[in-house]
Amino acid sequence: MTQPFFADIAPVQYEGPDSANPLAYRHYNPDEIVMGKRMEDHLRFAVAYWHSFAWEGQDPFGGQTFVRPWHPQDRMETARIKADAAFDMFDILGQPYFCWHDADVRPEGDTFAESLSNLTAIIDYFEEKMASRKIKLLWGTANMFSHRRWMAGASTNPDPDVFAYAAATVKTCMDATHRLGGENYVLWGGREGYETLLNTDLGQELDHMGRFLNMVVEYKHKIGFKGTILVEPKPQEPSKHQYDFDAATCIGILRKYGLEGEVKLNLEQGHAILAGHSFEHEIAVAAAEGMLGSIDMNRNDYQSGWDTDQFPNNVPEVALAYYHILKSGGFTTGGTNFDAKLRRQSLDAADLIAAHVGAMDICARGLKAAAAMIEDGGLETALKDRYAGWETPAARAMLDSDFDSIFDRVLSGDIAPEPRSGRQEILENYVNRFV
Repeated sequence: MTQPFFADIAPVQYEGPDSANPLAYRHYNPDEIVMGKRMEDHLRFAVAYWHSFAWEGQDPFGGQTFVRPWHPQDRMETARIKADAAFDMFDILGQPYFCWHDADVRPEGDTFAESLSNLTAIIDYFEEKMASRKIKLLWGTANMFSHRRWMAGASTNPDPDVFAYAAATVKTCMDATHRLGGENYVLWGGREGYETLLNTDLGQELDHMGRFLNMVVEYKHKIGFKGTILVEPKPQEPSKHQYDFDAATCIGILRKYGLEGEVKLNLEQGHAILAGHSFEHEIAVAAAEGMLGSIDMNRNDYQSGWDTDQFPNNVPEVALAYYHILKSGGFTTGGTNFDAKLRRQSLDAADLIAAHVGAMDICARGLKAAAAMIEDGGLETALKDRYAGWETPAARAMLDSDFDSIFDRVLSGDIAPEPRSGRQEILENYVNRFV
């Protein structure tokens, strides 16, 4: 590469809310203290290698629009050029983490052994670059959805050879993640679902997926990986129906196969939308079950029917997401990964920097709003007031009672409930005071 992709772009600095510089942080100040902790340590930002560097600008209706110095991405030489650009961007943004799939960082080989050799070589290259930087690996994962071998799934594939190929692939990616000090390992079953039940043994496929996840946990302990295993829900696209539909579905699957103490969830804003939920809903569901692990921060176009993976720009949505994250105790090994990509007309290197800068500012504003709401206590007070009736001795005793005794109490005229306002508009107005 004769000239760095990000030539003449200086490291991004915090300049405060009054700055008009599109390549400066206006709200993200890593050292600002929020609820007793540095903002950087709350948010734990990560850059997604795939959308930022591997994606070429295609969409469902058109092909490549980006022309990068590392295209085509089919040689180790260009994989190293891509890594040079990635670590240059990490230096510019100053975020603490990054994430990758194996297929993002190395070219596909003609054989499994060749692909493994390519992955090992690029992990060597990463290790050299990380040695002189603060950047760390939030998580690694395997791409088991792009290649045609995965068209009928990975762990749920009807062909046992594909199951075996998937197991070997995840092993190599876990090894690489462990070697780089990754703090989590993610499993997103991009094609773990079905197109039609006419050719699908749903029960068998679920059992195979459950066994596969148990193998992952077994291997984690065998190699001494101390990070968290994460499963990422997604409801549809590309499969008609995916087994990991949403947070509640994944929690049910994990409990069915005895994994609730070993695996947590990596939740994505865009996937929540595809499932018909809000992001705060998915986070609250996972937090209620003690299974909130990490998040992929992005957004979808509400007029489109597919996963557009745009950078976040809605402060109220982000604030409510972080409200539930902070209420649950905040991240431990997890963080905020920008699983987001440029629009296919945003061609310049500066566009990629500006997208992350804006997203990090949005998250910083959301975090501060969430912290302010928690410190003010208005939502928590309203919640306690709404459920205060359950604190009475009679109400608590009812949960240990039975239908007959409850029936007798109601029949005797002791209970004549009158509806109470849910105060939704008042609470929505309350949130708007902080965002």
